Amino acid sequence: MAEAAEPGASRLWIRDPRAILAGGAGGGIVVAGTRIVECVAAGAKPAGPVDETFDASRHVVIPGLINTHHHAFQTLTRAHPAAINKPLFPWLKALYTVWGRITPEAFRLATRVALTELLLSGCTTAGDHHYLFPKGLEESVDIQVAEARDLGIRAAITRGSMSLSDREGGLPPESLTQDDDTILADCERVLNLFHDPAPGATVQIGLAPCSPFAVTQRLMRESAELAARHGCRLHTHLGETLDEDSYCQLMFGCRPVDYLEEVGWLNDRVWLAHGIHFNDAEVARLGKAGVGICHCPTSNMTLASGRCRTCELEAAGSPVGLGVDGSASNDSSNLMEGVRHALMINRLTYGAEAVTHRDVLRWATEGSAACLGRSDIGRIEPGREADLALFTLEELRFSGAHDPLAALVLCGATRADRVMVAGRWRVIDGQPLGVDTGMLREAHSRLAVDLFGGA
Repeated sequence: MAEAAEPGASRLWIRDPRAILAGGAGGGIVVAGTRIVECVAAGAKPAGPVDETFDASRHVVIPGLINTHHHAFQTLTRAHPAAINKPLFPWLKALYTVWGRITPEAFRLATRVALTELLLSGCTTAGDHHYLFPKGLEESVDIQVAEARDLGIRAAITRGSMSLSDREGGLPPESLTQDDDTILADCERVLNLFHDPAPGATVQIGLAPCSPFAVTQRLMRESAELAARHGCRLHTHLGETLDEDSYCQLMFGCRPVDYLEEVGWLNDRVWLAHGIHFNDAEVARLGKAGVGICHCPTSNMTLASGRCRTCELEAAGSPVGLGVDGSASNDSSNLMEGVRHALMINRLTYGAEAVTHRDVLRWATEGSAACLGRSDIGRIEPGREADLALFTLEELRFSGAHDPLAALVLCGATRADRVMVAGRWRVIDGQPLGVDTGMLREAHSRLAVDLFGGA
């Protein structure tokens, strides 16, 4: 099973992995340029000559993980005393005024920390939903694009927004909101500057009004129209808590999925974060429309928001992906850790045999790619982008493990040994290339204390 390589591209054989999450690839894979061009059967050799060989006999090879929901700025307020032990609405209210102090430099470091953490966990495509634009942070998307490019991670950045303040019946304070016209103009600006709809894109932009309780109906409708014109994706929080259900009933006289349809969002260009509190009829409607769902197990457990109906949603036709969610509700940006949490909470919901380690790995790869509308990433097969995560099983936690792929999830792998994005190694021997993690941690931690330590 092979595909023609890019003319002149060097061919790398990642040879004889200990295990690989791909059919017919027991002998490894061949990478040329940015793509996988051949899967090699066990005991076989590549069909054509190779320029370089990497011995993967110590490694378990999986597709690069794809994160479909995060809030990178929240790395600055992990385990913050103002918000510990609170459900979503009180948690948000406690942190809104804290987050208003963030500076451009703090935001840059927060983004760098989040993206580095994701990369080290085996993530090759980093989704981020940034909705915080206080005065001075108007070019947040520009900062995130620059950081992703510098680190070499693929990025799916959504230009979030909040336009409905507490004075107008929303949840956020007025100091953190922008008016609809300002938001829409900047959405068009960043789409024109950064969005690449082509296969193999390293940066794509989506539009992401924050939630029903933080934006106007006008912004939802006009964001959908703008996304249709630019051919980009739409993203928002929906169905996360029962408080949200009550809010929608009070403000709009309907449930969240009804609201979604009313504003023109019930279609396959949309993926939603959380998607917990849907009834049977709503699950069917979402599935029929092809609306994707980003399951955020760690955050959902931390805030006690509830359990996503992953199996029913997927059976109905909704793509299901995974996300770490914000580092102030997850307190981590580790997607491999989130894969394990997805297995545990879904087994608690559906039973030990209903959800396997392969299911949750599929959600974190193929399912997440489908949420982002991408068919060029998420699987190890010829023609796909060479986005790979390689793990060793040499820590004490893996001693005695018999099934290498299952061990990644069941024994709790948290850090990749090697990570490849678009055919280039971005993590080698557990270290991100070009990043001094000690200096990054020191600078980020200092700013977190200086800006938010006294709250």
